[in-house]
Amino acid sequence: MLLRGSNFEFHEKLVSLKAKGLSERLGQFSSTARVPVLIDGEQAIWDSLAICEYVNEQYLDGQGWPSDVRERATARAIVSEMHSGFNALRNELPMNIRASRMVDLSDAAKKDIQRVDDIFSNYAQVDVSGDLRLFGKFGIADSFYTPVVMRFKTYQIPLSAKAQSYCDSLQEHPALKIWINAALTEKEIVEEDEAGIDR
Repeated sequence: MLLRGSNFEFHEKLVSLKAKGLSERLGQFSSTARVPVLIDGEQAIWDSLAICEYVNEQYLDGQGWPSDVRERATARAIVSEMHSGFNALRNELPMNIRASRMVDLSDAAKKDIQRVDDIFSNYAQVDVSGDLRLFGKFGIADSFYTPVVMRFKTYQIPLSAKAQSYCDSLQEHPALKIWINAALTEKEIVEEDEAGIDR
């Protein structure tokens, strides 16, 4: 999202996430055998936050974060929350753009959802184009929360009005539309990552 949302040209390599042989398939790109991985020349960067920081420093002249030092600190904090937390939300609402599902949520997942709702409600601001973006300008924070926005859509999670408006606005971002359209063309199903029942 950060690369495409910043209008960079790049080549995306799709790799099957089926369990059999997964470590071997992913191991050719990084020693961690995990995704995502960014390869820039001879430099390989694994881990989503490290990738965003690298892109921000190397290609965005620091514009991936808010310019105000206090907002920048807060943006880093909420990105770190997503990077290392929200485990119940992640486990119970796996990413699945192609589906529309119903799930029974644990109290822990509901708590995670409320926290994300608070983040969207508190930090979504109108940008120069009239769109809602975290801290008022598309950047790393929006990129990190995009998968959650799509999870909320898939499982039709009720949100507060401000949080829902942010989700609706982000789904209109051209980069996310490209991602959604690409996901809709994929055929592979990873059964262990399926959750809920179809609506």
